[in-house]
Amino acid sequence: MPGKFCVSLSFAKDNTDKATVAFVVANAALGSEKETMVFLSTEAVRLSQAGYADDIHEAGFAPLKELMENFAANGGKIFTCSPCFKRRNLDENNLVAGAVIVGGAKLVEFLSDGSPCVSF
Repeated sequence: MPGKFCVSLSFAKDNTDKATVAFVVANAALGSEKETMVFLSTEAVRLSQAGYADDIHEAGFAPLKELMENFAANGGKIFTCSPCFKRRNLDENNLVAGAVIVGGAKLVEFLSDGSPCVSF
């Protein structure tokens, strides 16, 4: 099944349930052979930092760190909103595997062919 799939995430420790479910869905999309991207914006950009998700574990799900690692290891892309990242003074040298800091144009480019996108 060729195609693309986008998950847009704006939550981190301010709503760990949404952050976890977003990566569950993203991994499911990868498992369905979709080119999959998670777009981190607002508070979710904090998830781009190594160590930040280490203590997030919602009951009934794998730990968020594991979900994110599996996503990246299987070819998933984690696009991190540049202005959101800079506003929070995060460390470009401390990115998790698969994370890339991008501008909004990169999201538009990914979605421009009609890619479905779900938001959390």
